[in-house]
Amino acid sequence: MPGTAVVPLTREDLDLTDFREVRDRFRRESPAMVIHCAALSRSPECQQNPGRARAINVGATVLLAELAADRPFFFFSSDLVFDGRTGNYDESAAVNPLTVYAETKVEAEAFVLSNPRHTVIRTSLNGGCSPTGDRGFDEQMLRAWQAGQTLRLFTDEFRCPIFASVTARATWELARRSAAGLYHVAGAERVSRWELGRLVAACHPEAEARFEPASLADYEGAPRSPDTSLNCGKAQQLLSFALPRISDWLRPPGGGCR
Repeated sequence: MPGTAVVPLTREDLDLTDFREVRDRFRRESPAMVIHCAALSRSPECQQNPGRARAINVGATVLLAELAADRPFFFFSSDLVFDGRTGNYDESAAVNPLTVYAETKVEAEAFVLSNPRHTVIRTSLNGGCSPTGDRGFDEQMLRAWQAGQTLRLFTDEFRCPIFASVTARATWELARRSAAGLYHVAGAERVSRWELGRLVAACHPEAEARFEPASLADYEGAPRSPDTSLNCGKAQQLLSFALPRISDWLRPPGGGCR
């Protein structure tokens, strides 16, 4: 927003589990608005260490929301709060988390939404160019292929991928409108993991992509939600631009980083 001084903080700048330092930093800078993006977001890591997942995803969120009780606070959540049995979920749909990660997001959401000034944005797989080169869904696929791995991609697991730059733009527009409450912000296209792999591979022929189809029916591991596609109609009504289809965004050659 014009005239706004943005202070981006990475985990190297501030450990959100160091509550004393978080309080001190907040009081020193007294931000007019807080956008909370940090999370332990990789589900296998959350399953293996639920205590750490809860400390980061719930504890830090609660602290920040309390500190920002009298000002706008934006918290990023996930489409994985749903069990994936139906898909096309809107904001009124009942949550049913299947994993530790999803459980922590549901708990954090409830606390944030208890303040009528605060906002929860549920999003889906986010892609694009990250500082570390391994955060976006496209970057993770590319790294795996560059390492010579063959990816097994589900043909029957669906999400609505979006690029992080679009998510950021939508968030700023919602903030400018002082849009409190719950919003879904994701891509306008429902695709399977397999379809997503094909799109990324087409943009990066140099990666020599190797992947094969897989089915959730043959998967052994932590529960997975088969279809967490999001209905973003509520947010779309407030945005000045159309949320993009992932197939339009990932146009070869080199689609993605914009």
